Amino acid sequence: MNRQQIFDYAFKQYGTTPEYLWMRYPSYAVLRHQDNEKWYGIVMDVPKNKFGLPGADIVDILDVKGEPMVIDFLRQLPGFLPGYHMNKTNWISIPLDGTIPEDQILELLDMSFQLTASKKK
Repeated sequence: MNRQQIFDYAFKQYGTTPEYLWMRYPSYAVLRHQDNEKWYGIVMDVPKNKFGLPGADIVDILDVKGEPMVIDFLRQLPGFLPGYHMNKTNWISIPLDGTIPEDQILELLDMSFQLTASKKK
């Protein structure tokens, strides 16, 4: 799964388009709710060595929010990484390099969307 597929899914499912907020990082894209403006995903391109992985190759990642117990469990699985530039208890980074299956990525993106949605009154 690549960044464009993530963006296509977010638009189809939630009507979200990526927002590019930083001039210093023009390829970093935020996915956020339209009503409460909370982020539910961010796609970044980051050198592997920022995660303690060998090499300085650039990899696209998707950061998503999750319940702390789920995040803790996922971080023990191969391929999942601590949330880059986010709270490590509540966010996890998913490399978009084919390591994690597409259905699992989308399930985690959906979970993040639900966790950050406005609470029903």
